[in-house]
Amino acid sequence: MTNPVPISLATRAPRLDTRPLDKRVGLIILATDHTTEVDFQRLVASDRIGVYVARIPYANPVTPENLRAMQPSLTAAAALILPDETLDVVMYSCTSASVVIGDAEIATAFNAAKPDTPVVTPTAAAVRGLKALGARRISVLTPYTIETSRPMADYFSALGFEIDRFTCLGLTDDREMARIAPSEIVAFAKEAMAPESDALFISCTAVRAAGVIAEIEAAIGKPVVSSNYATAWACLRLSGDNEARPQLGRLMALPLDGAWT
Repeated sequence: MTNPVPISLATRAPRLDTRPLDKRVGLIILATDHTTEVDFQRLVASDRIGVYVARIPYANPVTPENLRAMQPSLTAAAALILPDETLDVVMYSCTSASVVIGDAEIATAFNAAKPDTPVVTPTAAAVRGLKALGARRISVLTPYTIETSRPMADYFSALGFEIDRFTCLGLTDDREMARIAPSEIVAFAKEAMAPESDALFISCTAVRAAGVIAEIEAAIGKPVVSSNYATAWACLRLSGDNEARPQLGRLMALPLDGAWT
């Protein structure tokens, strides 16, 4: 039998930083989500901003009823992100569910676990982004069915946007939405953009549009906002990162004006 390795206790306790990283962004994403974490690691995470994720149950197909069924899980999911510690922003990564549940209801659910924390939804971020770009007339591209797209059309119309063209791809599984090739996203975006619109909005956090925003803008000559692109922009600005990154698209060169509500 060998002699035990001697283990000694350090002569002092280590000095602790207040936080491992300066800012904390919490993401609440669907169990089936392939895209949001990847986009946020690329667009938001840095040596100053940490991105922390909780997943919630979700069952396809994408219908208003299945989307609404996520609402009871929201508070518990937010509580699981760094329990008993504060976040600088919390983001719910589902565009169509934000429409059917409601931006305000989602904020209330998250603030029950993370009080006084700014809550970003893809819909609210898209609206702020489109307004920052000066867009009043928009075209919209979604991967959803007509049934699931209808509430989204009503959402933007109720907020004062004029929708010149609304195109949907008829998919019902968010995992298939995540597999739409980036080249196809660009191709459909070109078709979806009405010439009289000020900007194009591409919906769905599953769709890999954030990585091809600049390419689409170059092709159509107008600003483009997608779900993950808009939320990444909002989360960066709410975390104090105001660096202009025009190579990522026009919105990433703009500040977030005014308080987040």
